[in-house]
Amino acid sequence: MSNDRNKVIKSIERYFDDGEFIKDLNLLIEAKTESQIDNSLQGLHNYFLDHLVPSLNRYDFETEISDNPNPKAGPILIAKRIEDKDLPTVLIYGHADVVVGQEDKWEKGLDPWKLTIRGNKIFGRGTADNKGQHWIIISCLQHILKEKRNLGFNCKILIESDEEMGSRGLHDFCTSRSHDLSADVLIASDGPRVDPDQATIVLGSRGLINFEMSLNLRKGSHHSGNWGGLISDPGIILSNAISSIVDQRGQINIPSWKPNSLNNEIKSIIKKLKISGGSNSPPIDKNWGEKDLSPEERVFGWNSFSVLAMELGDIERTQNAIAPSARAICQLRYVVGTNADEVLPSLKKHLIENGYKDIEVKPSRMSSMKATRLDHNDYWAKLTNYSIQKTLGKPAAVVPNIGGSIPNEVFMDTLNLSTIWIPHSYTGCSQHAPNEHMLTSIAKEGLQITAGLFWDIGNDLPNN
Repeated sequence: MSNDRNKVIKSIERYFDDGEFIKDLNLLIEAKTESQIDNSLQGLHNYFLDHLVPSLNRYDFETEISDNPNPKAGPILIAKRIEDKDLPTVLIYGHADVVVGQEDKWEKGLDPWKLTIRGNKIFGRGTADNKGQHWIIISCLQHILKEKRNLGFNCKILIESDEEMGSRGLHDFCTSRSHDLSADVLIASDGPRVDPDQATIVLGSRGLINFEMSLNLRKGSHHSGNWGGLISDPGIILSNAISSIVDQRGQINIPSWKPNSLNNEIKSIIKKLKISGGSNSPPIDKNWGEKDLSPEERVFGWNSFSVLAMELGDIERTQNAIAPSARAICQLRYVVGTNADEVLPSLKKHLIENGYKDIEVKPSRMSSMKATRLDHNDYWAKLTNYSIQKTLGKPAAVVPNIGGSIPNEVFMDTLNLSTIWIPHSYTGCSQHAPNEHMLTSIAKEGLQITAGLFWDIGNDLPNN
């Protein structure tokens, strides 16, 4: 079987080297699937109908485009290829939507809706997040089917189109269609590698809670000369309230916001990791975050608080006046071992105890995702690492959870699956920003390890 496995991997390598992968991916990138703009639903539907459905039907996948339970959110594609009910079943996940193109902010000569290769970078909106990643998976399935006419396992595919808006409706959809989506394992690709030069297996994600802190003191602004020193300033009060949550280096001051899960076992896993975002990444601030933790422990094993936006007056047309109100959108990224239900109540309690009883706290847009983490001793985690090492001759980095957030709770908790994420991006990819790109080196290696993993599941599956 090893010769046949190598044959499939060589086939997928030629697919990339001959430019066919780029050609196919360009068709996906040209489709404007911006879920964050109004009137996007038809474009999202067309992405499925014009591109993914024909690609999957060609290889005997049954496909269905379903309306989202949330009427404001884009459709969801389900595809199935059932070879034998006694075979293992793999569920694939990806998302068709992208953030806004930001066409006017890309470097000269780059177009978010057309692939451009410069050196080791493949530029285009969705190359990294997530079209390039789910196309790696689909094209690997196709190549195995070309070579041997069957996968050796059952395959189900779920592609949504609202991830960039918080995956609205996905939980309800998966709950109502749990029988159709039943499987043994989820295998998906999203997010970044821990290092662009090292294949990565991700076992979960940090959760997030977005919330608004606001202070409304009075109606209208008042002259800062006549009233300065006489009336309270909401900007100063709110800034002080925020600074009470963390210290000057970002260390969390609220006890219930600190996780209880960074044990020796998790530390030993994280100790093998080394964060590197490549040449495009900012340098890591050594004096930021939890003082007694390594940078890797801070992002993979701990919680972090961020201020995402602040509003006070008009910074472009500043007036010499004390504003009547101020507000900030804040965020807590948290790992397993944090009681998410207590995050906002404990914040309110903290504010009152520190003299900020008038500050209102409420959830904001895209308010939450749950933290998840698969046991690193899980059978599918060990199989994936075995397969990647077999393909590359070296082990993958195993990450207990990424620093960001993905809708993994839907698959782990709602569908009760082991969840394996194999990202084909890196932290310097300009995801959600102008000049988004995928590295050619990661794309090719992603094709190799994905083809090898699917071959192993269908042909050389080790005993559980």
